[in-house]
Amino acid sequence: MASAHGELTRASLHLSAAEARRAALAALGFAERKPARAGIAQVRATAARLGAIQIDSVNVLARAHYLPTFSRYGPYPMSALDDLAHTRRELFEYWGHAACFLPIDVYPLMRWRMANQREGWAGLGRKQRTFIESVHREITERGALAAGELSRGGKSTGPWWGWSNGKEALELLFREGRVAIAGRRNFERLYDLPERVIPAQILQPSHPTAADAKKALLVRAAGAMGVGTAKDIAQYFHIDAWRDRLSADGRRAPATTQVLFEELVEDGRLQRVSVDGWKQPAYAVPELRVPRSIDVRAIVSPFDPLMWERKWTKAVFGFDYQIEIYVPAPKRIYGYYVLPFVMGDRFAARVDLKADRKASTLIVHAAYVEDGRDTGAVAAALAAELRSMAGWLSLERISVGRRGNLAMPLRRAIRP
Repeated sequence: MASAHGELTRASLHLSAAEARRAALAALGFAERKPARAGIAQVRATAARLGAIQIDSVNVLARAHYLPTFSRYGPYPMSALDDLAHTRRELFEYWGHAACFLPIDVYPLMRWRMANQREGWAGLGRKQRTFIESVHREITERGALAAGELSRGGKSTGPWWGWSNGKEALELLFREGRVAIAGRRNFERLYDLPERVIPAQILQPSHPTAADAKKALLVRAAGAMGVGTAKDIAQYFHIDAWRDRLSADGRRAPATTQVLFEELVEDGRLQRVSVDGWKQPAYAVPELRVPRSIDVRAIVSPFDPLMWERKWTKAVFGFDYQIEIYVPAPKRIYGYYVLPFVMGDRFAARVDLKADRKASTLIVHAAYVEDGRDTGAVAAALAAELRSMAGWLSLERISVGRRGNLAMPLRRAIRP
């Protein structure tokens, strides 16, 4: 039950399905008013609220890490994210949910993960260790380098994940926290020593214990998601995932997340919540906000936290989604790079998009409306968001194909 101010009271532990949807969208930042002109403040707010912005190389439309701020606040200069990460050092790169930009105050909370990487890979052979140490010495002596700039890095063995020996060594050092990402050049990582990248006050020797760090990350995850089961929330930062529990002998230590949840509830940092239709108990932060209503208009990246855990997305919103980039073309249902469209407090459509920069055109290969939604209203709202996106990407035109049950209404809505 919502309070008079639209917030869940601490005594209330039950949410309807609609309240869960609104709580999740508000927690993820979709209830914010879009300013006339967004900038670095909105990027900072997005990073702080989400706790992690996933990085991905897919550039069919725009690289994935630039989209979450646009989805919540509208057009903004993409350079603002790069500035926060690589100039102001308010964000850093590390493995959060996946490869992510994380707020700099999260760095101490990741030290346990870095330590686990060192322990988990302690079984490497002497020759491998010697080579890795030589790579570390070269970074120490020469400063920020890309993998291809190493003097003895070797060659890539393939076009996909066929990393060179040098790249593998750098990525291992990165996971261990012995190097950090100093910047990017044409999206390629530049590696340097942490003390030359991470602010000195953040690199202080003292840092939370593994248990305390995990608890802090679970609370951040619950705050970002609104509501979720223990498994949902733990997967936000992949707490106690297999890699974190890997020991030098190749065995996995048992997961401890349920104990952590129980302690967080006992400490008053999380509360138990029941949700209509959910079999498993859920959790939320005590100050969970549940708006009486919410009116979202957002095209969402497949790599947005709203979409990270498809089982959670389906449980909260009844929306079944699969990214089809890796699905063979004949087997795709909706398209190659399909972005969901949120309208009100539900998913309303999905669109297969591409930015054709040579033709200065935002291409809508296909558009589909979700069952039970008003096709005309969805087409009009989606058209407005597509115009905003085209302007943000400096594309002059929008071209809508004929595939999908929303294609024709959307074409009519796009026409001036």
